Amino acid sequence: MNENALMESVIRAEGLGKTYAEGKMHTPVFDGLDLNVAAGETVAIVGASGAGKSTLLHLLGGLDIPTAGEVYVAGQRMSALSDAARGNLRNSSLGFVYQFHHLLPEFTALENVMIPVMLGGRDVAAASAQATALLVSVGLGHRLGHKPGELSGGERQRTAVARALVNKPGCVLGDEPTGNLDDKTAANVFELMLELNRAHRTSLVLVTHDRSLARKLDRVLELREGRLHELAGSRV
Repeated sequence: MNENALMESVIRAEGLGKTYAEGKMHTPVFDGLDLNVAAGETVAIVGASGAGKSTLLHLLGGLDIPTAGEVYVAGQRMSALSDAARGNLRNSSLGFVYQFHHLLPEFTALENVMIPVMLGGRDVAAASAQATALLVSVGLGHRLGHKPGELSGGERQRTAVARALVNKPGCVLGDEPTGNLDDKTAANVFELMLELNRAHRTSLVLVTHDRSLARKLDRVLELREGRLHELAGSRV
């Protein structure tokens, strides 16, 4: 794979393998898994419980190390980077949204969204302005000073989405991002993520159990027997 081809992909996995070892037991999760996510593309990953969907997201995000194959983010080979460089790449090029919001409870919504900006080297004033603008865009301009415990479930998840997008990453990785919400709130948060995808041309890779939501994305991939299989009915 030449460097120019890699740069066309936001995330690319080649021959990805992951095996967990416990004593003499070796449990393979993936074997030769390939994935290419283009700029602005939306991809849903579905599959049975225990198929390894969350593990795959952790590998794509550099939160875990594969036992075989390579992951490229923004054209950079993750295995070639130091821990610090991998962390910097995650902060600048990737956003994460989980089933549980993982907001820091002692900080306000604004402060939670400011943190990734400040980790990227911006000063407090610039971070505040950038975070405020994004929180206003997700309908939380009136909740900037509220801590997570003072927000509804939907507001907390919208704050988490804002935090994921605040550094204008190339791709957001979502692990059941609406799984803890009621149906109406889940649909609203999901539509918000799609609107932001279109506005910012940020790619989305979302693990979800809800196939009706999954079908709204460009591609639906099923993780089965260690490989990704494109399902009929994907939009592309």
